Amino acid sequence: MRDVKPGRWMLLGLALATPLWACGNDDDEGTDFERERIERGLALSPVALNLQGKDRDLVGLGSYIVNAQSACNDCHTNPPFPEGNDPFKGQPEKVNAAHFLAGGVPFGPTLVSPNITPDASGNPAGLSYEDFERLMRTGKEEDGDILQVMPWPIYGKMSDRELRAIYEYLRAIPHAEPGP
Repeated sequence: MRDVKPGRWMLLGLALATPLWACGNDDDEGTDFERERIERGLALSPVALNLQGKDRDLVGLGSYIVNAQSACNDCHTNPPFPEGNDPFKGQPEKVNAAHFLAGGVPFGPTLVSPNITPDASGNPAGLSYEDFERLMRTGKEEDGDILQVMPWPIYGKMSDRELRAIYEYLRAIPHAEPGP
């Protein structure tokens, strides 16, 4: 048996007896997790971002939510992947950057996904943040119609920070026109 000094055992006992709350700040782990999501989001964006006058962290977090969690590309980019780059066909994945989030995906005879890229004033789909938040939380368009297909009941449960991050990311992407 190995010779261990009693002092080492005492330190081990002290470490095991120390409450977890005394070992570190839980906020550090949350901060690290969000920082990872922000940096990964910035790397994942399939289009160049205009960060001028925007909060880099919100844009990065928004990109993470849009590109790694919410599958916005699947419904708001037509087609979602250019020829030869569709992972659902076993091809290497590449998002259709030319028409990224510009809408135009048909859902039956009358529903077509909208263009959610920034308009000339820089607002995604021409919406102010207040209108965007209301739409995401209630699903109600200005004319009173309720969004169909769009999973707004899910997105409406996101935190204020997450919705703001999505909006800021959409403000940072380039305007695009729908694909064929």
